[in-house]
Amino acid sequence: MPDFDVVVIGSGPGGYVAAIRAAQLGLRTAIVERDEVGGVCLNWGCIPSKALIRNAEVVSLFENAEEFGITAENVSYDFSRAIDRSREVVKKLTAGVSLLLKRNGVEYVEGFGVLEDRNTVAAGGRKLSTENVVIASGAAFREIPGLPIDGETVITSREALETRDAPERVVIVGAGATGAEFAYVWSAYGAEVTLVELMPRIVPNEDAEISRALARSFAKQGIESITGARVEGVDLDGESAVVAVTSEDGQRVIECDKALVSVGTKGNVEGIGLEDAGVATERGFISVDDRMETNVPGVYAVGDVTGRMLLAHVASAQGVTAAERIAGLEPPRLDYETMPRAIYCKPQVASFGLTEEQAKERGYEVRVGRFPVAANGKALGLGETEGMVKLVVEAEVGDILGAHMIGPEVTELLGELSMARLLESTDKELGWLVHPHPTVSEIVKEAALDAAGEAVHIYRPRRG
Repeated sequence: MPDFDVVVIGSGPGGYVAAIRAAQLGLRTAIVERDEVGGVCLNWGCIPSKALIRNAEVVSLFENAEEFGITAENVSYDFSRAIDRSREVVKKLTAGVSLLLKRNGVEYVEGFGVLEDRNTVAAGGRKLSTENVVIASGAAFREIPGLPIDGETVITSREALETRDAPERVVIVGAGATGAEFAYVWSAYGAEVTLVELMPRIVPNEDAEISRALARSFAKQGIESITGARVEGVDLDGESAVVAVTSEDGQRVIECDKALVSVGTKGNVEGIGLEDAGVATERGFISVDDRMETNVPGVYAVGDVTGRMLLAHVASAQGVTAAERIAGLEPPRLDYETMPRAIYCKPQVASFGLTEEQAKERGYEVRVGRFPVAANGKALGLGETEGMVKLVVEAEVGDILGAHMIGPEVTELLGELSMARLLESTDKELGWLVHPHPTVSEIVKEAALDAAGEAVHIYRPRRG
């Protein structure tokens, strides 16, 4: 009889959730981790970066204190203390995950997990026999030509979260979620920030209107965005660098203290025995079906190593799916198109589903509802009036095809909109829902009403 029903390789949001759920379902479970419990997300990604963002928000409040009739003199900012605080937050959360694993009876094995075959995992000097394996080994940063990462001047977000002094001048290559968040943090602490993005606009996976709104806001904050641009190379000069960038405006060189590379990832598929077990990969990621099972029966993969959608909450959902399938349950198929996406810069960006352009490309006839943050009473009181909510709605029935938001705490509105989509609500039903006043969430109601031409708190010329 095998030692375990399930052995999970990796303890990030996909791995530890899979292990806990498997144990809840009565499966004898072990989890293998070579580094720290919680994986990259809890230790060097989602959690510490959000702690730093909160520090940046506090700095911004002090910088704008006069707007609220408050005079603050001789204010100083210690970025190293912000780093310390982020590590304290990490420690509390990872300790909580360790406790959950222990209380659920999950055996923790420290070491590098390697598949010897589909039923054997070698780790920590042991050979763990198991009926099933869940690979949750995550992903690593991919270097780009001409921009080798040295960990000192040219860095990834991992090193950025350990850098105890905010750089005075920084180039961020890649203006997706990670790039946008670090741009905001460092800019708040006084850095001269330049974002370089290969695509025609920053946060290129978001709706075009939202992207343009963020670019305008960043420009007001002093963050420069160079889009449609390619990094040709970098010359290191002691503790600084010169980055060569080519765009439609020609070539320019940018001097900086740090260059953050935040483009591209590859699955952690090397050296973990995939070949020995016969597990197939594609483009550097493990191939899985809708049940998270690989081509080898009994071997599953979840999280970033699958390349499906590199987000922590997606990894956790995949972990639950894998555990429940192993236990013989029939969890619902994950719909990646409606998975929520969140960027925690200021203003925040939040979305799910189809953009307006994507919906039209698929042949939908659409109605679009928009409502500006500046017309919301709570936002006015907060002094944060940039942004909008935009709903993309199927014209005839009113199904919500996509939601795209930028503004204060809009990431907290994703739960309501995702639930509405899950329950197949229409824009009419969202408009009927009575929201508490004053709250930022009223923007969702008004955007839904606007899709039907019925918004109350903003004037639109009558249709027809």
